[in-house]
Amino acid sequence: MTNQNFWDLLQQKRPELTKSGHIVADYLTQHAEDAQYLSISSLARACHVAEATIFRFCRALGFEGYNEMKIALAQANAAPGHVVAQTLEPGTSTEALFEHAAAAFSAAVSGTRSVLNAAAIDQAASMLQRARQVFCFGQGGSGILAREIWAKFATISSKFHTAGDSHMELTTASLLGPEDVIVFVSYSGATRDMMTTLRTARNNGVKVILITHYDDAPGTALADVVLLCGARESPLDAGSIPVKASVLYVAEVLVLRYSLDNQELTALSRDRVSHAMSSKLL
Repeated sequence: MTNQNFWDLLQQKRPELTKSGHIVADYLTQHAEDAQYLSISSLARACHVAEATIFRFCRALGFEGYNEMKIALAQANAAPGHVVAQTLEPGTSTEALFEHAAAAFSAAVSGTRSVLNAAAIDQAASMLQRARQVFCFGQGGSGILAREIWAKFATISSKFHTAGDSHMELTTASLLGPEDVIVFVSYSGATRDMMTTLRTARNNGVKVILITHYDDAPGTALADVVLLCGARESPLDAGSIPVKASVLYVAEVLVLRYSLDNQELTALSRDRVSHAMSSKLL
């Protein structure tokens, strides 16, 4: 990966770019702030070129691939002299941080609310209701969110489960069948381990619910239902807490739909869980 500023590098390499490469360069220049949040498919669609063209553009600039290029773009946007909305300075007061964080959480949830589809939630809830077993999967930070989602559903029914790392997720997927459902959390919807697990699951007839940000991510082609998280995460802000909150917002809506569709079971289960857990309180 080159250490040269992205914009300097782009200016230097412009004479060597193809006609379609110039189209991509112009789009990035005109949409610098927004472009760093786009998937390769989204950028290709915005530029009216093929994904292969985007990849060749990245290689022409000296990057190994698209994600490396996005990181360089984000770094250039954050560099001194480049104006970025809501940039925090070292001397920012703690009171100002309260407002900044509140605005970030509000934007994450409202952005998700605007893209979350009611019919998709209904379909996902119906799949969960009919399932013999439901496994909540994810990797890295998404794995933590998957366990949070499992923990919530586990207060309603013992048919909800999770697994350890990506190896155990793949092992589990290989043993599931058409009566089972996987809820997979992946912001990018494009990790190698996820794709391997989902391909294995689909080969066994397993139903898949994918919670992701990108509606054109590779993982969406392997999902029966896609639930979109609308929060934007910069390549330089991996693990964003507001983004995590937006994923949990999606999960909360799904839990509420499932609970209302199974009111008797939910009431009985939560009564039993509350009674069992009461002995652990001082």
